[in-house]
Amino acid sequence: MELHNKIEEKFRLDIKQKKALHKLKIFSVADLLFHFPVRYSDISEVKKISELISGDMATIYGKVSKLKTKKGFRSRMPMAEGEIEDLSGKIKIIWFNQAYLAKMIKDGENVKLTGKVTQGKQGVYLANPEFEKMPDMPIDTHDTLFRKDKVPNAGFSYPIYAETRGITSKWFYHAIEKIFKEKTLDDITDTIPQDILKKYHLPALKTALVWIHKPKNKNNSESARKRFAFEEVFCIQLERQHDKFEYRKNKSFQIKKETKNTEEFIKRFLFEPTNSQKKSINTILEDMARAFPMSRLLEGDVGSGKTAVAATASYVTVQQRPNGQSFGNLQVAYMAPTEILATQHFESFIEYFKHLPINIGLITGSGCRKFPSKVNPGGWTTISRAQLLKWVDNGEIPILIGTHALIQKTVKFKNLALVVIDEQHRFGTAQRRKLVRKDNIAPHLLSMTATPIPRTLALTIYGDLDLSLLDEMPAGRKQIITEIITPNKRENTYEEIRQELTNGRQLYVICPRIFEPDPEKELALNVKSAVAEAKRLKKEVFQEYEIGVLHSKMSKEKKEEVMRDFTENKINILCATSVVEVGVNVPNATIIIIEGAERFGLAQLHQLRGRVIRSTHQAYCYIFAEAKSEKTVERLKALKTAKNGFELAELDLALRGAGELGGTKQWGITDLGMEAIKNIKMVEAARTEAIRLIEEDPELKKYPLLKQKVREKASEFHFE
Repeated sequence: MELHNKIEEKFRLDIKQKKALHKLKIFSVADLLFHFPVRYSDISEVKKISELISGDMATIYGKVSKLKTKKGFRSRMPMAEGEIEDLSGKIKIIWFNQAYLAKMIKDGENVKLTGKVTQGKQGVYLANPEFEKMPDMPIDTHDTLFRKDKVPNAGFSYPIYAETRGITSKWFYHAIEKIFKEKTLDDITDTIPQDILKKYHLPALKTALVWIHKPKNKNNSESARKRFAFEEVFCIQLERQHDKFEYRKNKSFQIKKETKNTEEFIKRFLFEPTNSQKKSINTILEDMARAFPMSRLLEGDVGSGKTAVAATASYVTVQQRPNGQSFGNLQVAYMAPTEILATQHFESFIEYFKHLPINIGLITGSGCRKFPSKVNPGGWTTISRAQLLKWVDNGEIPILIGTHALIQKTVKFKNLALVVIDEQHRFGTAQRRKLVRKDNIAPHLLSMTATPIPRTLALTIYGDLDLSLLDEMPAGRKQIITEIITPNKRENTYEEIRQELTNGRQLYVICPRIFEPDPEKELALNVKSAVAEAKRLKKEVFQEYEIGVLHSKMSKEKKEEVMRDFTENKINILCATSVVEVGVNVPNATIIIIEGAERFGLAQLHQLRGRVIRSTHQAYCYIFAEAKSEKTVERLKALKTAKNGFELAELDLALRGAGELGGTKQWGITDLGMEAIKNIKMVEAARTEAIRLIEEDPELKKYPLLKQKVREKASEFHFE
């Protein structure tokens, strides 16, 4: 059997299995080998039924009863259900789409089940568990039944894989067994250079593949996972370091800092800059004075003053003349993700620059503006797109603010020296290349984000960017009062909120989903939806107030219209999904309710809460948790004690595991890679080795296999 062989050539597959493998993106023998177990069913970690908590993966022993087959009421999905009982209690079992299982087990049989404990409308049940019949029941999980002579691999019995309808872990287990027996691994060559494997005590590829699928013990599986986790982060780092190497080949405008004028500019801020702002400004100005382009990421909580830092960098840039000229200015492009945000930044920049003879332009899908206006020197005027583009092209408008429209071909700058990107995590290398001029002069790049990212993740994903943190708040900002509200305190909380609304303030209500789920679907999550909650609040709680709805399925125009009405206080209460996370500034909205808070990560909750820190009024955040478990309530309590978003992001990584922090969905990093990201030493080692290799051999000519692996990884990476 060869690695490149198609699966259907080597295995007998029915239609369901073919579909399932296709869905899991498994087409070849190699794909199958690299479909790793998610975990191992460990006999030594058996739980009592009375200890089960919703959301856990658990292995339990017991006697099954009340087995029957049925169909879903609406979905007509075939199902099997029953009960399992041990000495401590009993729990319902449901197998979806596997009705035949009810016939494979008999009432009264002893079984071992491994599955996810799930909260349904009728209580807790075990969903789609793997089962094994047990002729004898252990009195204690460590008794003679599990001695080495009875059970091979005691304690580490069975790998559990990511499954889908039509294919089970059992199928994977036997398929991998067949691949190993046919000696397919004998010809496999390692992608990671030998010296690196030796240096970090990592197993070779062949060994790691055997250990990850068929570990003899915990150390085997951990070593193998460590190796593949390192490999993933290492490949991402190589790609990032190569991007950095390429971008630095370009020249850039060397922008000299004039200390006296810059200090004068900073003195005009409405607040005293924090130490981290001063430090970030200095670092950015040092970067811009170099001959190659800056690539820096400025990370800071909502309200920590990133715009002021960007304004200072912009000021220093536009003060300078283009090379060798006695007239004109260098130019700045400032890109924001939405029209509302671009307009807000335009207004902020007018405040920062109104004392100077500087033109500022705004370009969005709905039109163009210019400050100052000839008629009204203190304000802006609407101008035609053609006129704005002409002035940008001849250098008369040094600062241009806008949405993605900024990097279209029609927008030509005369001397673009600095690009500031706000909340554009996806601004990849391809977009950056568009900014390089024909004479190979590339602008300095300052990316900004309010998304709290753990340091290890930032070092990996933004490996090509240098990192600056704003981890302090400007003086005079009041702390948000955060309360965790259990169901019995809901009514009182609404009364407290009504008091604030009476004083003219506004309220956000954040819900985990857009629409109500289909109640017939067994797996439907019973969490609040923005649309239904808006109706309920209008009918039952806040009849006298205007309530709006905002979610990601609405058109861009509709979203902007709702946000505009909320900003102008035509809407008092906004029911939304987490789309309001990014940077919208409504100073009068000082209260936020977060429904189903246990479904959000801590860092995301912190970011949502930041929506109401935009003014000097006291702000309130009410976290409505339906959680039953102590663990969840404890986790939410961290919101009251943590100093900033970075602390919470680190905590999230430790508590919830990286997959839920945004793993595959957000960055294209697998759960295994995210495991590596919990380990700062591993990330730093991968980074150090990647920097060394790219310096020695930028195109990885000596390592063709590694180069191919990096290319594959880059295409999975949701970055461009």
